[in-house]
Amino acid sequence: MGVVRRAAAAAAIGNAMEWYDFSVVTLLGAQFFPFHYNASIILLALGFVMRTPGGIFLGPLGDMIGRKRVLVMTVLMMSGGTFLIGCLPTFYGRYSFGYGALVLVILLRMVQGFSTGGEYVGAATFMAEYAPARKRGFYGSFLEVGTLTGYVAGALMVLAITLGSTPQFFSEWGWRIPFLTALLFGLFGLYLRWKLEDTPTFNAAVAASGRLERPHVRKIITGHWRMILNLIGIVMMLNIADYMLLTTMPRYFKGTLHVGDTASTLTLVLVEAIMLVTLPFLGALSDRIGRKPLLITSATGYIVLSYPCFWLMEQRSTAGLIAGFLIMGLLLALILAVIASTFPAMFPTRVRYGAFAIGYNLSTSIFGGTTSLVITTLIIVTGNVSIPAFYLILAGAIGLIPILIIPETFKVPMDKIEAQRAMSRAVG
Repeated sequence: MGVVRRAAAAAAIGNAMEWYDFSVVTLLGAQFFPFHYNASIILLALGFVMRTPGGIFLGPLGDMIGRKRVLVMTVLMMSGGTFLIGCLPTFYGRYSFGYGALVLVILLRMVQGFSTGGEYVGAATFMAEYAPARKRGFYGSFLEVGTLTGYVAGALMVLAITLGSTPQFFSEWGWRIPFLTALLFGLFGLYLRWKLEDTPTFNAAVAASGRLERPHVRKIITGHWRMILNLIGIVMMLNIADYMLLTTMPRYFKGTLHVGDTASTLTLVLVEAIMLVTLPFLGALSDRIGRKPLLITSATGYIVLSYPCFWLMEQRSTAGLIAGFLIMGLLLALILAVIASTFPAMFPTRVRYGAFAIGYNLSTSIFGGTTSLVITTLIIVTGNVSIPAFYLILAGAIGLIPILIIPETFKVPMDKIEAQRAMSRAVG
């Protein structure tokens, strides 16, 4: 396996771990909470709350000590936290610890959330700086292949354990299996990341400047606030679409459209499998025509097609459910295929990890972390089951603005990004 392919695998494994965790966290409510209502939402929210401080700490650290070292730290924290959750005593049952168990699971979820603040942005930066400019979109798309692989693997494991366990076995041991197996993901990811050198772009920056100092967060924000705002706007659209389809829609299918658990999970898995297959082709396409055409198509698609897609799903036929969800999924695939090659290229090498982490995690905490709650609340208050469509239309309209503003960088090597931007400013 070539070094770029190993870098792609090393980057993708952490993202797979993060989204695997999203799939299996729903198992924890009944085990650790004295109340089950919205328990999984609370646990997910804890992760979102910790993303921003994690990004603020780990991002600038990655600009100082290197992408590789921080990514080794994040995969250890993520997989170790998930594994330890599987070892905890529960609130009730034979292995019980009452509120002590609740406190422990909250602390571990906070560790996981903190680590994700540096995981995705570091993996995307690592991949973008390793990949050759002419194939950065193709290799970057595998980061999101990791996302969907992790989510599908977790969803299938939860379904298999739920269907194949007796209630007693599930409550004592069955729920632990997905969390304990996370250690395998972590060890594999640690091996891949440990064996690689840091990125050529980062090593060249160190060679040119000597030992790098840790960038100050205030200087990162004041020096790059316009591009950080552009990033926040695009990530807002990405996260509303991403978290709606991958975490909100299963509840929407079951709670609002009254689709059965098995049919809901199988629809989700089918569409995500199709998305997974298309991602490398879309990434390769972006290497030929640019990232912005795909991003513009996605944002425009959400503005125009969201309502028709939800109308199809509201008919509650199998064909309508799959067709509507598939169109929404393919629009999301257009974004996912290019974000790992687009976002790191928005910032110069010296502050790339830090600026990317601050903007990405702030937007994810605000918009990704609240998507499910906002949509659920609005449906209850208004009684309108098409609320998710209107929310996506708004997100697409807002996200289209920064997409049109950002420069196209699909043919520019990562170490030439700053020079290209300076030249554009001089010409302008």
